[in-house]
Amino acid sequence: MNVQVCINGFPPFVYRVLLVWQKKEVTEAIQKVAAAYDCKIVEGVLSHQLKQFEIDGNKVVLSVSSPDTRVNDAEFEENEVYAIDIVTSSGDGKPKLLDERQTIIYKRAVDKNYHLKMKASRFIFSEISQKFPIMPFTARAGLGLVECVNHDLLQPYHVLHEKPGDFVAHIEFAVLLMSNGSDRITSHSLQELQPTKTINDDPEIKVWLALGTKTEKKGGGKKKKGGL
Repeated sequence: MNVQVCINGFPPFVYRVLLVWQKKEVTEAIQKVAAAYDCKIVEGVLSHQLKQFEIDGNKVVLSVSSPDTRVNDAEFEENEVYAIDIVTSSGDGKPKLLDERQTIIYKRAVDKNYHLKMKASRFIFSEISQKFPIMPFTARAGLGLVECVNHDLLQPYHVLHEKPGDFVAHIEFAVLLMSNGSDRITSHSLQELQPTKTINDDPEIKVWLALGTKTEKKGGGKKKKGGL
């Protein structure tokens, strides 16, 4: 239950701090909130900047620091949109791939090129390029897909598993960064749950949640001359 309550608490917290802090600080704060609920942030889940026809831009926010995952240090900027993606776990937050045959979702890597050797691979990659040039798609593993994946032309979305008995919760939402603050532009209904842990006693987190989502505009504008 704590993992679900923890996940539900991230949206109002995250979109308050995106324009205030640097990405590294946001990562550290996300981990602190999870720790308050005795949860772990699942490794390898990234939040990306969104652009037109691009669901995973180069600007990335880590939910948890990991020596195996390195991202650039670019700062948040006004008029950017981010897909915030967070997964919490009651376990150690290190899920594993148990069976590659469970993988049925792929996405074309538009920045990769390779001259495929097999006729079956060239055929299926041509079909993918025409029908799914930028968005993920479903496909069963086959001979043609294997060569495409092995040469990084396709990015697989693997099914990962936590240990038996562990619970996980997942949330993803979009945040728009504007000059006057930030807006959460996607939402979901929340379940009424009673956690065994709370963040209300943490003074630092309470300060973060007290931050406004809007900033005051600078200056009052020019006054009109003469008359009312």
